[in-house]
Amino acid sequence: MQSPNLAPVPELYVSYDSAQKLKVEAGNLASWDLSPRQICDLELLMNGGFNPLKGFLSEADYTGVVENMRLADGTLWPMPITLDVSETFAESVEIGQDIALRDQEGVILATMTVTDRWSPDKAREAEKVFGADDSAHPAVNYLHNTAGKVYLGGPVTGIQPPVHYDFKARRDTPNELRALFRKLGWRRVVAFQTRNPLHRAHQELTFRAAREAQANLLIHPVVGMTKPGDVDHFTRVRCYEAVLDKYPASTTAMSLLNLAMRMAGPREAVWHGLIRRNHGCTHFIVGRDHAGPGKNSAGEDFYGPYDAQEMFKEHQDEIGLEMVDFKHMVYVQEKAQYYPISEVPEGSTVLDISGTELRRRLAEGLEIPEWFSFPEVVAELRRTRPPRSKQGFTVFFTGFSGSGKSTIANALMVKLMEMGGRPVTLLDGDVVRKNLSSELGFSKEHRDLNIRRIGYVASEITKNGGIAICAPIAPYASTRRAVREEVEQFGAFVEVHVATSIEECERRDRKGLYKLAREGKIKEFTGISDPYDVPENPELRVETENVDVDNCAHQVILKLEQMGLVAG
Repeated sequence: MQSPNLAPVPELYVSYDSAQKLKVEAGNLASWDLSPRQICDLELLMNGGFNPLKGFLSEADYTGVVENMRLADGTLWPMPITLDVSETFAESVEIGQDIALRDQEGVILATMTVTDRWSPDKAREAEKVFGADDSAHPAVNYLHNTAGKVYLGGPVTGIQPPVHYDFKARRDTPNELRALFRKLGWRRVVAFQTRNPLHRAHQELTFRAAREAQANLLIHPVVGMTKPGDVDHFTRVRCYEAVLDKYPASTTAMSLLNLAMRMAGPREAVWHGLIRRNHGCTHFIVGRDHAGPGKNSAGEDFYGPYDAQEMFKEHQDEIGLEMVDFKHMVYVQEKAQYYPISEVPEGSTVLDISGTELRRRLAEGLEIPEWFSFPEVVAELRRTRPPRSKQGFTVFFTGFSGSGKSTIANALMVKLMEMGGRPVTLLDGDVVRKNLSSELGFSKEHRDLNIRRIGYVASEITKNGGIAICAPIAPYASTRRAVREEVEQFGAFVEVHVATSIEECERRDRKGLYKLAREGKIKEFTGISDPYDVPENPELRVETENVDVDNCAHQVILKLEQMGLVAG
């Protein structure tokens, strides 16, 4: 009799012949270009990773999931899997209509029959799913500032999986993993979820977990979307491959999971458990603060350290997976080995390096001891993350029109070019308007688009080791945050608030713009008829009244030195 974890799970794909036919028919349907997050969700819907879901949630299922973690029929499911679209697209679609779902290259991956269309209460969704309607949470920020305003629900018919050009041999569907476990004769499999590189403590932890559960080990890292600022998945997978040799090949496998994480703590742990059950696992390691996003707006952790473990335990039988506690492992110097912190012999010297400390050591090129990590992993991380003084970065000035942003930015550019070592590019508001955004007006939508373009160019400069200096007005906090997240994937983002008062800006106004705005001749003018969100925690705030430009630029240089971005 076959173990239930090894029998195939249902997929949403049609046969190859039907797919060829459907692809031609789907070419004439209204189509939606999926976002990166929606592509991750669609792939796991189609390959059975999100079983028992048959498509994007209907309104009734969505309401059940948000309110009590259950689909309308009572099945446990903690995460809303929704197709969020623009209002314009939603208005063009009739209930009962089929639409084509395309990737970002326009390739049709699936069709969906639209059974539901609604405008969700996003504040309620944030409160119930993530525990707070607080934009410091990356998924809440995504919900309010990136996701479409309308949700469409309905069953999906899979035509073909999204194409991955990287690490193809490491990407397994749930049924491919189940087939592998059948072939190897693995009956008990413990899954380890990670979005970080593996260090020696992780290896020790996973060894112990497999021993405790008397199970084989599946290292199952997420390579879809993780938390902004995380190490990119290319680097991480190279680190995992370097460490894989340290595990016994006959008892350990590794597979990549193309999941878009929500960082939803306790609910996310239950969700990860259901996904791992679909992939044929019988046990799951749940960490302290599992899938926690860090601090909220008040500087406190979003979730308690054991909230995820408690919620998982509560639903363990229904998930169909046994939880293995994540032990916090520390290095005991006298014994030259790792112990769970609760089992450390009395009077021992305990050594540990936090994630923050590791990032600092990498940023400053300091030693990372061998007891903490494998030399191969450290070498890989150093290759991707050289010391800060050799990385690209972005300096982003924001402030009212006439505050002195461009003047200080120009002075800063000259000072950095004098230092040498890295190419410096100035993305001034007016210059960008002329060369990148000449067709845009000054509506909120167009201003946002202009700033996002500046952010995109700055992120590319940063990624390639250069220095980008940006000097737009950038009045909206949500757009500045989006640019920060885009840049911080590749290097530091230094926000400088040029805090000149509106009265002083008006007094300096050479172009006469404020006068025209006061007369109503310029609509939506920042500080007069349109709001400016004052930055709450910029890296630097400079006052320009009665201070010369050279001094202001020098303040920025001192800040860059303090952050280790330029050599002192």
